[in-house]
Parts: sequence; C-alpha cells; structure tokens
Amino acid sequence: MMLKSIIKTMTTTAMTASLWLLSGCATTPDEPATPISKVDPFERVNRSTFEFNNKFDKAIFKPVAQVYADTVPSFAQTGIGNFFGNLNDVWTGLNSFLQGNLQDGLTDFMRVGINSTFGFLGLLDIASEANIPKHRNDLGQTLGVWGVPNGPYLVIPFLGPSVTRDAVALPVDFYGDPWSYVRPVRVRNSGDLLRLVDKRAGYLDSFSLMQDAALDEYIFVRDAYLQRIAGQIETRKNHKQLREDEEQMQKQNEEDNAKAAASPAVIQAVAPAAPAATSTGAPR
Repeated sequence: MMLKSIIKTMTTTAMTASLWLLSGCATTPDEPATPISKVDPFERVNRSTFEFNNKFDKAIFKPVAQVYADTVPSFAQTGIGNFFGNLNDVWTGLNSFLQGNLQDGLTDFMRVGINSTFGFLGLLDIASEANIPKHRNDLGQTLGVWGVPNGPYLVIPFLGPSVTRDAVALPVDFYGDPWSYVRPVRVRNSGDLLRLVDKRAGYLDSFSLMQDAALDEYIFVRDAYLQRIAGQIETRKNHKQLREDEEQMQKQNEEDNAKAAASPAVIQAVAPAAPAATSTGAPR
C-alpha cells in the first residue's frame, strides 16, 4: 500500500505540475523575445524543478539505484532491462506505423514475437543477437514527424526534461505501454518502480561525469535534450521522405515500363500495311 501511495503521489504531482506549466504557455513571458526565451520561457520555474529533481535524485533515487546495481547480479539486471524493453517495442512498433514507416513497424513487432517466444517473454534479447535493429519511438516523436512543434521546454517533477508536445503525449504513452494493463495494481506499480530503478542504475556513471563536467548543469541538460529530440525527429522525417521518394520513383518506373510495353503494340496498330511484292521478271 505504501508503494502504491508513493507512485500515485509522484504521478499526480508530476502531471499536475505539467498541466500548470502548460496553462502558462498562453501567457507572455517578461523576458524579451530572444531565441532562448522562446525555447525556455519558463526557465525560472524549470530551474527550480530541476533543482528539486536533483535533490530527490541525490537523496533517494541514486542511492537506491546504487544499491540495486551493487547487489542485483548483472545477468538479472540485463534480463529486467530486456523484459521491459521488449514491452516498449510494442508501442514503438505502433508509432512506427503511425509515422508511415511500415518496414520499421514490422521489424519492431518481429522483435516482440521473437523475444517473447524464444527469449522467454523478453528476458533474452534474441532479436538483437540476430541483428534485428531496435528502435525507440513514442507519441511525442510521432507528432513531431507530422509537423507538431516542440513548444516550450519543460522540466517535469520526478520525470525530468521534456517539451510541451511530449508532455501532452505522456498520458497516451502511459496507456500505450502494455505494462500499464497488468493487474493487480500493486504488481504493476512494483514493476514500474523496478523499471525506473533499473534505468537509473544504467546512468550512474554518465550522470556523475555530466555533473563534474558541466559549468551550468541545467543549460547542459536542456541543450543536450533539445538537440537529441531534434535529431531523432529529423532522422524519422528523413526516413519518411526517403520512403515517399522511393514510392514515387517506383510508381514512375511502373508507368514508364507500362508505356514501353504498350509502344510496340501501338506502333503495329497504326503502321500502314506493307505493299505486296511485285514480280520483276520479263513477260512471256
């Protein structure tokens, strides 16, 4: 019950703060309309939230993740990451289809089928061993591929950096996750907490390096995050454009081939009949 209450409180607080920040998007910030103020008009609130998240991480989240990394065998950590990664592939595949990427969507669901059967419900990542590529898509990225702008940069309590578009898509991403339908709820919540701790444990070293290297950690995280999502969306857009170009080229080739095949028949139909052969021999 305590775990359920903690997760429910964290989720409610995060979503309430997100909605509060989103409601402020309609207001005009006091700062001049510089590029940075347009991207991050709520920097003061975001910095406060960023500091809160950092304190929470240092006091609770990081120590728990450190204990997890030190005590849980590495093969078990790999299995846990693979299991939840396999579930993520379902939502990734659906978003690949929504982005118009049929090939990636089929590949994503092929991964799920292989790992769920031969990989013991995803504990083993057999698909990656077979060189089947893994993708990472969510609804925010799909909306970006179809032209929805980022909107202002946000820092969400407990969840970290985001943008308005992705924050609005978060509830749909939650219900797009197959794990969200697991019952009883206490099992689902325990799994959610395990997934978060496992993911945080994977970033223990990189977080420390970032904190040591960055002069302004907030700006470092913000700029890196915005560059990463811009790169992801641009890559998906390029894939989409490439597929459209290939489809157009294939269609043009089919039309050209059809015209080429029809040309001899047309020429034969319209060509005049050849004159009858005449005898050139001398008359008797």
